[in-house]
Amino acid sequence: MPNVKPAMRVIYIPIILLFITFLVVPLGMLLVRSFETSEGFNFSNYLTVLSDKELLESVGNSVKVSGLAAVITTVLAFILAYAVNCTRIYRPLKSAIKIGILIPMLLPTITYGFSIIYSFGNQGLITKIVGRNLVDIYGFNGLLIGYVIYTLPAAFLLINNAFKYVDKKFIVVSKLMGDGVLKSFKNTIVRPLVGTLGGAFVLSFILSFTDFGIPASIGGTYSVVATQLYQVMLGSIPDFNNGAAIAVIMLIPAVFAVLLLNYLEKLNFHYDKFTDTELAPHKGRDTGFGIISLAVLLAMLSVFAVMFIAPFVNSYPYDFTFTFKHFMDTFQSNNLLTVYKNSLFVALLTAVFGTLVAYCSAVLNTRTTVKWRSSIDIVSMMTNTIPGMVLGLSYLLLFNGSSLKGTFLIIVLCNIVHFFTTPYLMAKNALSKMNPTWETTGELLGDSWLKTIYRVILPNSASTVIEMFSYYFINAMVTISGIIFLVTAQTSLVANKIKELQHFGKFNEVFILSLLIFFTNLAVKLLCDHFQKRPFKQS
Repeated sequence: MPNVKPAMRVIYIPIILLFITFLVVPLGMLLVRSFETSEGFNFSNYLTVLSDKELLESVGNSVKVSGLAAVITTVLAFILAYAVNCTRIYRPLKSAIKIGILIPMLLPTITYGFSIIYSFGNQGLITKIVGRNLVDIYGFNGLLIGYVIYTLPAAFLLINNAFKYVDKKFIVVSKLMGDGVLKSFKNTIVRPLVGTLGGAFVLSFILSFTDFGIPASIGGTYSVVATQLYQVMLGSIPDFNNGAAIAVIMLIPAVFAVLLLNYLEKLNFHYDKFTDTELAPHKGRDTGFGIISLAVLLAMLSVFAVMFIAPFVNSYPYDFTFTFKHFMDTFQSNNLLTVYKNSLFVALLTAVFGTLVAYCSAVLNTRTTVKWRSSIDIVSMMTNTIPGMVLGLSYLLLFNGSSLKGTFLIIVLCNIVHFFTTPYLMAKNALSKMNPTWETTGELLGDSWLKTIYRVILPNSASTVIEMFSYYFINAMVTISGIIFLVTAQTSLVANKIKELQHFGKFNEVFILSLLIFFTNLAVKLLCDHFQKRPFKQS
């Protein structure tokens, strides 16, 4: 790696100041509130929380269901990524997997629970097709299904992106050297990806552990820590100080996540160059992975099928007469166009500046020797661990009364910080697998560090950068929890409007607005996929 250059510090300082101002300080405010009582500052809030048996049981429930969901998600994401990158299955099926698996990301999380209920409930679509209830959807089973569907796209993105930097030439070499199937699979696939697989598990666990939308819809009597936090903070008798104490306790998994990722970091590989070696056809392998991938894809998409049916019939599930009445009523009853433009504006700003921040952070961590660069890893785990509504509340406490209150800027900054982890890990995985001496070579040839980044590093990771932009845009369009305390009548977003409709039980309108977000995000995703396929010139 090159020695520390002034340009590295110029990039590092604003990034660190950003996270200090919009992550550390708001959390500090939250921490102060967790010790604040009517009798001054003490530990009574924590003692109250830790003596609550119901809360401790909910923490155990969260760990159990989130851990199992993370294991299932990581395995499924690996199988799908392997099928896409290391088999000769039918090419249209590969494209269908890459697009179809990401469909849950295109929808607001608030839609998940209702889609599962409308599919597996007593009057659900799948229940009617099968003729009986397949599972008791409320409680553990519903949460497990919801969490797997929710976290599978993010885990797939992470593993699939890492697969692009695994040189398949070594698989061919291993076979020529006479290695067995398992030994070859272990040394050429699992070994280079073990760090990424660990990252996918941690990411899936934390996303599940901190999610609120799914347990709020189908959790039933199976209490988890996120719903407990919501009840304490926004229940009939709000208690922000106890809620702050619970929020601080929820950060504990981040500590273990950082330790695990730091250990797995040592196992990452570096390649001098990548080859486009195509593996030879193998009927058994290709057929098996094709069937499994198709089954996973169909099972997941079937849950959302009801969303494309319910708004187009008179009264689901009793009157299936086709109608556009619900669409006409929805578009005539509110200022949807303005709210939709607001959502597009926020998502675009979040995607542009979020990608810039995440990519620069990954470059500093993996391609420089800047002191304290590893602190960005801690930042990334914190941003992923903190529930969106906790981050939003901490912003509300800190910036209430300032000029940032009620602006689009505070919403965009909240989104950039909230969704930082996955784009950062994407860039970090891609950059860490590149030859670490490229900058030194560029320096010997007379190029500055920034010029080498622009002419060599960026073109080699252009595909990842586009994927990061897509991830930020889509998540900014669907998020609710992070911004629900920050929006005003002038900055209202579509996802926030859905929350209002849910409160009044207008589920047809909820599905219609979900479809609007879905088709917008789908268009952005397809556009980004198109640009990812284009070759990028290197100067």
